[in-house]
Amino acid sequence: MKVIKYFIHLAQKGTEVYYITGNHDELFRRFADSDLGSIHLRNQLRIDIGGKRTWIFHGDIFDASIQSAKWLAKLGGWSYDLLIWINHHVNRLLEALGREKYSLSRAIKDGVKKAVKYMGDFELAAAEIAAKQGYEQVICGHIHKPQIRTIQTTRGPMVYMNSGDWIENLTALEWDGHTWSQYCYERSLEEWDDEDNKLDASPKEILTDLLYESIYGSEA
Repeated sequence: MKVIKYFIHLAQKGTEVYYITGNHDELFRRFADSDLGSIHLRNQLRIDIGGKRTWIFHGDIFDASIQSAKWLAKLGGWSYDLLIWINHHVNRLLEALGREKYSLSRAIKDGVKKAVKYMGDFELAAAEIAAKQGYEQVICGHIHKPQIRTIQTTRGPMVYMNSGDWIENLTALEWDGHTWSQYCYERSLEEWDDEDNKLDASPKEILTDLLYESIYGSEA
């Protein structure tokens, strides 16, 4: 909810926001290809960036559990949300004790061989399919592993990028007009709370204002 709230806030300020739906956005996917002012809802984005054909999507289409068992995917999503909630409070305690923050989900994923293999298979699958469709760059998320690297596919090299996430890794991809880079931000949990408090309007209020502006214009 905080992320959506912030995106709406950015759109109000005039930023063009493209929201790429993922496995947590089943409701939003019903309205894919819709535009609300400066917010554009898409299941995927196919654009040229720096003269290179680029494919941007969430990546859950490669997850067999999501495609074949919706209930299993929802269970996994709820479990992940619960783990993040627990991790948040554990890190508050660690900070109070002067200890370094710890990522529970990252430790689990990095420590389980099957998870490591899955992430490798995911990256290769994304690169192979993108190459088959004639793309030169593929950008996704889903597995939350920040990455910028070139993968050798059966059709040649493919630039694979994963934005990571803004919950555990605090990472994003940045394009400066010439090159891509991985952005990683570090700040305390208190700073996160302060930033959230700055957006004091509710998501409903912000969305209502945005809808009004998209219909009547900012000068109305």
